[in-house]
Amino acid sequence: MKKRVEKSSKEKVDKVDSVTDEEPPKTADDYQCSGNLELDFSELCKLMGVKEIPSVKIKQATSTNRGVMEDDQFQTSLESQMTTWSSKPCLQIELENEDHGSVKDVKISGWKVDEVVLQVLSRILPSLSNLQCLHMWRAGLTDSTFTSIRNTVYLCSNLRKVVLEGNPLPEQSYHLLLGEDSMLTDLSLRNNHLGEEGARLIGSALSTVHSANKNLLSLNLAFNSIGDAGAIHIAQGLRLNRSVLCLSLSHNQIGDIGAAHLAEVLGPFALTHEEIVERRKLLIKGEESTMVQPSLVSLADSHERPVSVRSSSSLDRLNKTTKNPTKKKDTPKKDEKPAAGQAAKKEEPKVAKKDNKVPRSQAGKSAGKDNNLLVSEQERVEVVETVIPLLDPGIVHTGGKVIHPGNTCLTSLNLSGNKLTEQSLKVFLSSLEGQGEGGLLRLSLNRNQFPSDCDTYLKIQEIMSLRDPLKKNRSGQVEDEHGEPKTTNDA
Repeated sequence: MKKRVEKSSKEKVDKVDSVTDEEPPKTADDYQCSGNLELDFSELCKLMGVKEIPSVKIKQATSTNRGVMEDDQFQTSLESQMTTWSSKPCLQIELENEDHGSVKDVKISGWKVDEVVLQVLSRILPSLSNLQCLHMWRAGLTDSTFTSIRNTVYLCSNLRKVVLEGNPLPEQSYHLLLGEDSMLTDLSLRNNHLGEEGARLIGSALSTVHSANKNLLSLNLAFNSIGDAGAIHIAQGLRLNRSVLCLSLSHNQIGDIGAAHLAEVLGPFALTHEEIVERRKLLIKGEESTMVQPSLVSLADSHERPVSVRSSSSLDRLNKTTKNPTKKKDTPKKDEKPAAGQAAKKEEPKVAKKDNKVPRSQAGKSAGKDNNLLVSEQERVEVVETVIPLLDPGIVHTGGKVIHPGNTCLTSLNLSGNKLTEQSLKVFLSSLEGQGEGGLLRLSLNRNQFPSDCDTYLKIQEIMSLRDPLKKNRSGQVEDEHGEPKTTNDA
């Protein structure tokens, strides 16, 4: 009997040893993320030697929609919230459903995130397939840690919204989030001490003669120090950007000079020499693409709309998405005649008209509601692929200048809390009248340096009330952004 007991004990010891051999102690490099943030965060922090591991709290979804809140209201709300939050570091997460692996929102508020915790997050966040929003408020970011965040953002396949507020960076390198390959649709950079240099970098990221961001829909730069010089750079970026629908520059010490440049971009403006040269290059490329690759042009969505002309970069993207390895076979030979309807024209190629833009009714909702801000992927592709600003059909030659009809894609502009006088309002009025049916649906000019009863401001209000589809329902009753009846109109 004693021998049997010893034998049984020996077998148990052997089993334990075999399990130990099969599962050696894990290191951070060996750890495989499961997609469960609570579990992965705790385990990785332990493996990386984090002494005080921040807690993870599930945040209940609220009906409050910050997309309809003014900047001042949101700022006050955020400050009051922070006074009630625990001083201990914690991650707030919001779930898509009851499954703990369905994290869609990660928020860090009011505590400094060190490099070790950021390394943990850089491992976990890309594994969250439902992650849509990353919110970091006063997280003590530095230029180095921001670079880590930027790289992590690019690895998250479904992350579309990033909020980095109260995180001033010496190098003001926020523009790195807005590269041509960026998939972000919503970026908020409030309270970051952004100055002229930061605005210049962001303006260049929005667009230059040779490149443009094609996915960003909403940009919030409120409560910074952009000033007139910075506003000029942002206006420059809006000249050839056709993705941004909502822009907030409230409380930025902007005066009449900067505001006038923003207003001029909205209405007809003269192309620069560099833009004219690039336009000619695009016209030549457009003719060549129409002759050489008719099969690609035929994919322009519908035979009822004019054939659009694509830049070379757009053609490259289209080739990848259509996965057409036999495009050489579609190229007509020199002795063959082009098929009917695909013949190359000597006249200036046509581009898609304004009906290819986001529908005004949807854009209006976007300006007021955060959840409705994101247009569908198909509609965004139409904006990107078929509208080339330098080939706009409304461009005319007059007085020795080439006049562009202006940026009519921007639907919401917030300039409240600045230093505008009636002088810059006249420029806005002129641009709004020049836009015709397209253009802004919402223009916020509250708390500036002009009387609220001045004629120019009243005329602007009148134009806005006629344009905004949210102002009236079918019965003609005035509604607010929530669709609830109200009795007053805002510009």
